[in-house]
Amino acid sequence: MRLLAVVAFVCCCYEASGEEQPVQTFVIPHSHMDVGWVYTIQESMHAYAANVYTTVTEELSKGKDRRFIAVEQEFFRLWWDNVASDSHKKQVRQLVKEGRFEFTIGGQVMHDEAVTDLDDEILQLTEGHGFLYETFGVRPQFSWHVDPFGASATTPVLFALAGFNAHLISRIDYDLKDSMQKDKKLQFVWRGSPSLKTQQEIFTHTMDQFSYCTPSYLPFSNISGFYWNGVALFPDPPKNGVYPNMSLPVTKETVQPYAKTMVENIKQRAAWFRTNHVLWPWGCDKQFYNSSVQFGNMDPLMKYINQNSKEFGVTVQYATLSEYFQSIYQTNLTWDVRGSEDFLPYSTEPYQAWTGFYASRNVLKGLARQASAQLHAAETLFTRYRINFPDGPVAKDWALDKLRALRWAVSEVQHHDGITGTESPKVADMYMQHLMQAMVGVEELLAALFLLPHNLAVSSILRRSVHREDTDQALEQHVIIYNPLAWNITTIINVTVTLPNATVYDDDGQPVPAQIQKSAQSNVSYDLFVMVELGGLQHRKYLIKFSETPRPTKSKCGHTYKAKGVSFERLNVKDWTKTGRRLLPVLNECYKLMFDQDTNLLHSITYLADKRRIRMTQDFWEYDANGDVQAGPISDNYIFSSNGSAKRAYKAVEMEIIPGKIVTEIRQYFYRESSDKDYAYSITTRVPEGIGSRLPCHRLEQTYSLGPLHLNTEVVLRTRTSLKNNRTLYSDDNGYQMMKRTYKKYINNTLARNYYPMVRTAYIEDDLSRLVLLSDRAHGVSSQANGQLEVMLHRRLWNNLPWNLGYNLTLNDSSVVSPTLWVVLGSINATSKQYQREAIELQHRPVIMPIDKPQKPWQEKEPRRNSPVRSVVLPSSLHLLSLSILGWNYSSNHDVHLKHVNSGADLHSESDYDRVLLRIMHLFEEGEDPELSKPITINLKEVLQGIGEVKALEERSLTGTWNISDLQRWKWKTADNLDKNLKHNKRNEDKDFTVTISPKEIRTFFVHFSSGNI
Repeated sequence: MRLLAVVAFVCCCYEASGEEQPVQTFVIPHSHMDVGWVYTIQESMHAYAANVYTTVTEELSKGKDRRFIAVEQEFFRLWWDNVASDSHKKQVRQLVKEGRFEFTIGGQVMHDEAVTDLDDEILQLTEGHGFLYETFGVRPQFSWHVDPFGASATTPVLFALAGFNAHLISRIDYDLKDSMQKDKKLQFVWRGSPSLKTQQEIFTHTMDQFSYCTPSYLPFSNISGFYWNGVALFPDPPKNGVYPNMSLPVTKETVQPYAKTMVENIKQRAAWFRTNHVLWPWGCDKQFYNSSVQFGNMDPLMKYINQNSKEFGVTVQYATLSEYFQSIYQTNLTWDVRGSEDFLPYSTEPYQAWTGFYASRNVLKGLARQASAQLHAAETLFTRYRINFPDGPVAKDWALDKLRALRWAVSEVQHHDGITGTESPKVADMYMQHLMQAMVGVEELLAALFLLPHNLAVSSILRRSVHREDTDQALEQHVIIYNPLAWNITTIINVTVTLPNATVYDDDGQPVPAQIQKSAQSNVSYDLFVMVELGGLQHRKYLIKFSETPRPTKSKCGHTYKAKGVSFERLNVKDWTKTGRRLLPVLNECYKLMFDQDTNLLHSITYLADKRRIRMTQDFWEYDANGDVQAGPISDNYIFSSNGSAKRAYKAVEMEIIPGKIVTEIRQYFYRESSDKDYAYSITTRVPEGIGSRLPCHRLEQTYSLGPLHLNTEVVLRTRTSLKNNRTLYSDDNGYQMMKRTYKKYINNTLARNYYPMVRTAYIEDDLSRLVLLSDRAHGVSSQANGQLEVMLHRRLWNNLPWNLGYNLTLNDSSVVSPTLWVVLGSINATSKQYQREAIELQHRPVIMPIDKPQKPWQEKEPRRNSPVRSVVLPSSLHLLSLSILGWNYSSNHDVHLKHVNSGADLHSESDYDRVLLRIMHLFEEGEDPELSKPITINLKEVLQGIGEVKALEERSLTGTWNISDLQRWKWKTADNLDKNLKHNKRNEDKDFTVTISPKEIRTFFVHFSSGNI
């Protein structure tokens, strides 16, 4: 250890002295453990993952110089809870305390950066950090994002908000990495947010061309590299401990060629960086399951190199990531600044653009987002319940278990081979099963929170029913609608019913505007559209009364309008000789849509506020993919490589229009062949009628149906407009910020390299108008021609690449998918005020919970009582990102918590139900809107009074583990020499509860309420 201190000091002075010093090499032992990908979690735990932590713990305890970094918390937590002995746990605690076993990133998974949503990135990070802080009192401060397929500018912002001091990435465009290596630009300070600027900047290290694996080629052996434990064996580890492909042991005969190979690689890497510190990752996928063999060979090899350091010009030492970054920080060099640009898309070779996964496994992407939205709703509802009814009949431990199961499942699927759709079919099934099982549990929790009587003074929502003057014995059904957002909303919900006549009443007994029509999805069901008005975080009960015959309409909004459709004949594409002659208008208070009766396609939209007409057509096109590696580049789970331009995916179109009083619906059906009985694709567009301006009219809701696709096709929704966007589009990074995507021309593969991820939002614009698409799941998006915006919705692929076949990664996805996009068209000024909030409203639509089936009226009825649920409303530029009871049991005072940890107390035994985590986000960028971009000052005591009386408020880091007044991140010197204030000072919020939230800030608080609020 003394030698290391001397070396570190010498290296800190290296640039200043100009003397030739040995390259200081930080050998970082690690195992890249995919939470999914080819093998299920259970298979990986059994075959190798459990053995990694067992053997690493044992081997680190045998040598004080040895180190290891642990990254994905899901595997570690499974080992800790189910495998580790008391002795192992004691050893780990000591190793963590000594800094030799280091948790890096600390999230449940190494999340993908292209198709993950902000909510879920924060969730999985919070889940892992909560466990680590409660269990060990540690807070990760460095990232190790070595495998996500491209790097988002949102990720460094979130890591900075969580208290990280440095960020590490690897997968960026091959040609960009080459130039950065040559220019020694792999390290920089990244300001990921143009609004937050230096406030959340972070030093970023880009791994060189060898990435996170040790070089696998040995010139003196045909066995792979520095992996002495060989290759993990599935399904069962070998009983004799002999694995395939174990490298030659280090002996007197082999130590010199091993040293020569290692030193040459170290020096090659050193030439690409500004300092003489080299990060040498020792490990790769599924390594260190036999750590005894690993360290037993590396120990003598490193000893040999250090004994000959003058000859080699290199020293080597085991290190954690924090030790490496500490050495870089101590150089006190001045670093280049990177602005809010991301590293997307990502290519590995000229014809390998990793843009296909933006759309792979559409069903999984959709389910993951649905589960996330359900979790948010349940978290807010349970938090409110606990504050108001701490002794209510919903058991707190049971409820928290349900929430934790869904937190785990949603976190798990954020893995970079999970939500990306790049996993094998059995792993995709595993993710789906975990999500659906946990969603069923949370559905039970929601029902309990809605239906069980809270206490004797407050009647059950089930028992409150309304006496009606009509006494017929028609069937009745009750539905609870919950608004999970902290905004007042007026919107349309759709309840599927099986009877054709219905009237809807709210919990005041008043008739509600509604509309019923035959369902687009089924011949035996009906869509009942109901206009609902709900306060923030408020639920209401609605009564649906069915009848055999339609009721007479007493007023425009008094009863349900029964809508009937008008069908238009099927038109063949080959007959489209003259178009645009017969235009059919569909109007509401915001738009005039014109449909062309010569094609059955959309023709144009006029946004009425400015009386500006935009030519606009939507239909489906498909790219043919090559499946034969001998014939050229292929498409697969990861890669999009089109075999030519897109072709029209249909030969005929039918259309049906259902005019309504609540919503007008346009159904378009696309047929592969003119004579086909069944359609291949469809677009259902719902145009809200506005109803006296109470209902927002600027949102056009579209749902699509695609599949099963033909093999080796990739289908896009192509929207062609008269906008002059010059093929420039904007798409979001993880739902946090918009990125300008300028069309670029490449020598090869220009089409695929101009695809970008769309998580929530994409738009194109010209000087006057903007067309916005909002999505309920991630897709790929591109502008391949002027005025065009295409969204890749579905892919079905097979290829004969041996690697793909061996791992079953060919994406033969035969599912039928039904994604939703919301369309907003208008001036740039108008849409700037709308799209952020609309994107969130799409993600967090009202929860619809039928609490019974159609049946005879309830016999027991009571007079209606006013609902005890008060609304919680934030200003329109602020969003309630989180309101939850995490349950982690740790003191907010770090010193107090460390005493608890070091005492050996079992902090897992009792959950904390009194501490509420609150996150509020400012939706707008600085300067984006004259009013909505301003900092907003709110009093949280007043804002939250609808939930209960706030008695204490404490600002925390993003994941809750730091008191913000204690958090002081490293300040890195930058070329622009801007003033920096990375210390988060308290702003007197503990006393007066007043908070000012600036553009794009995410502020996190622990809130304590007075108990028993009713």
